[in-house]
Amino acid sequence: MPHALTPEIGARFAALALGHVTREYPNKPGHVLAGPEDARTPAALHPVFHGSYDWHSCVHGYWLLARVLRRFPDGAQAGAIRTRFDAQLVPDKVAGECAYFAAPTARGYERPYGWAWLLKLADELARLPERRWAEALAPLTAMIADRVRDFLPVAPYPVRVGTHFNTAFALRLAADYAEGAGDAALSDLLLRTAERWYGADADCPAWGEPGGDDFLSSALIEAECLRRLLPPDTFRPWFDRFLPDLAAGRPATLFRPASVTDRSDGKIAHLDGLNLSRAWCFRALAAALDPDDPRRPPLRAAAEAHLEAGLPHLAGDYMGEHWLATFALLALEA
Repeated sequence: MPHALTPEIGARFAALALGHVTREYPNKPGHVLAGPEDARTPAALHPVFHGSYDWHSCVHGYWLLARVLRRFPDGAQAGAIRTRFDAQLVPDKVAGECAYFAAPTARGYERPYGWAWLLKLADELARLPERRWAEALAPLTAMIADRVRDFLPVAPYPVRVGTHFNTAFALRLAADYAEGAGDAALSDLLLRTAERWYGADADCPAWGEPGGDDFLSSALIEAECLRRLLPPDTFRPWFDRFLPDLAAGRPATLFRPASVTDRSDGKIAHLDGLNLSRAWCFRALAAALDPDDPRRPPLRAAAEAHLEAGLPHLAGDYMGEHWLATFALLALEA
C-alpha cells in the first residue's frame, strides 16, 4: 500500500468502516446501570453510535467516513456514506444520544477519548457541503464541548498512559474542533491546560514504551499535542528539551515498531494501532522541523517503518478491524 491517501485506499477504508458502524454485536458498552430499566441493547442506549464494538470506535468510524467523503466526494463509497449519514445523523437519534449523556451515571462516560473523537467528527462534518449532518449533531457536540470546558479546569494532572485515558491525545483532537469552530476561548483553555500539564517536561526517557496494550505512544502523542497547540517559536525549544536525542535515534524504544503476537486478542491488537499512531506523530513532528534539521531523516524513516509494520493488518480479525483504519488514515494524512 502506498503511504499516501488515494481514492482507492479511501474507498477501502470506507468499506471497512461501513462494515462495522452498522454492526451492533459483539458490543462492549462501558455502561453503568442505575437500575434494571437501564439494561437495554446497544442500539436502544445509543441510537446513532451503537456499532463498531464500542461507542468511541463507532464515533471515529463515522469520522473516517466523513473524512473520506470530503476528500473524495465522488468516490466509490460516497453514495453509501451519504445514505448512512442520512439514516443516522438525524435530530431524533441525536436526541437519544444526548439523553444518554444527560443521565447522572454518564458524567464521565467516554472521557476523554470518546469526547475528543466526537468533537473531531463534528469538525469534519462541519467542513462538508452537506450541512444537515453537522446541524443534526450540534446538540451533542455542544454538550460534549461543555463537558471539556468543565473538566479541564478541575483536572489537576495529565494521564500519560498509552490507551484511551491519555489526555494529550484528547487535547490534540479537541484543538482541531476548537479552531474549526472559531472557539477562541476553548482554544485558549486547551493551550493553557497543555502548558500546565506538560510545559515543564524534559528529557523524556520513554522507558515504559511500549506497554502491552498501548495504541498510543505517551511520549510522541504529548509532543504532537504540544506541536498542535503551541506557537512554533514556543514549540521548538520545548521539543528540544523534551526529546533531546532524536537525531541519534534515541530513545531507541520509540524507533522500533511494536511486535504483535495475537491479533485476535483485543488488547494485544492495540499494538498495531500503536505502530500507526506513532507513524502519524513521527510524520507530523518531522514536518514541523526546518528542512535541514538533523532530526527529520530519522523521524521520517521511523514513520515509514511503522507504516510498513501497521498497514498490512487493518483487516482480518474484528478486534483490530473495527478501528485500525482510523489510525491508518491519521497517519497517511499527517
